[in-house]
Amino acid sequence: MLNFTLFKKEVKTNYKVLCIFLALIAMYSSVIVIMFDPELGKSLDVMAKSIPEVFAAFGMLNVGSTLIEFVSNYLYGFILTAVPLVCVIVIANRLVARYVDNGSMSYLLASPHSRREIITSQAITLIITIFIMVLFATGLIILVSGLCFPGELDIQKFIVVNIGLFGLLLFMGSLCFLSSCLFNDTRKTNGIGGGIIIGSILLQMISQVGEKFEFLKYATPLTLFDVNGLLASSQNAYLMIGVLYALAVIVFIIAISIFTKKDLSI
Repeated sequence: MLNFTLFKKEVKTNYKVLCIFLALIAMYSSVIVIMFDPELGKSLDVMAKSIPEVFAAFGMLNVGSTLIEFVSNYLYGFILTAVPLVCVIVIANRLVARYVDNGSMSYLLASPHSRREIITSQAITLIITIFIMVLFATGLIILVSGLCFPGELDIQKFIVVNIGLFGLLLFMGSLCFLSSCLFNDTRKTNGIGGGIIIGSILLQMISQVGEKFEFLKYATPLTLFDVNGLLASSQNAYLMIGVLYALAVIVFIIAISIFTKKDLSI
């Protein structure tokens, strides 16, 4: 149930924020694709062996010999998860908690639309925002790859990786949205929702440094997004992506239910 009037308002309010993050995605994605060169890969391998902990932390230890391996390791190991997730933190907070915090929510609730319709519209707005970021990154990388390295990118496998990325961002976005529905203070919303995301990223980075800390990968949902497994058409990797989508739906439903029943005190 989407309230188009509210949706259009959110688009006008948040499009500048989204454009900033799309620009960052465009810059990093284009540069990484253009950098692809088998000879450069050998140089990066030498560098990675000299400081393996640093490269491993950012998921860049294995350069790969093909364009899709290179792009997947250098973009999807950190950049195309971290950058969109920061945007998710900001947008999720602006969609709910900020309205309650500054008193504007009372004007929305005074409209003829139900509380469930309003919060469902905000959830759909966040989902569309995430979809735009993933679609933009996917289309841009395919375009740049086609211009610079015609026929080199395995588009089918690349699309599967991005379906996985969307599932991950959707689940993490649902957690931020839940936090925004739970708390009326934007500082708490950013602190808890943002803390979960940042903590997950840090745990993943530490878990990749060496076998000593590998157990930490079980403490972060980012592990469910197995890029190499998706490239290898692993059934386990597909299953984990399915889990992310299922969890995202459940958390969004919980968030909407909580907001519908909570006492906003406004």
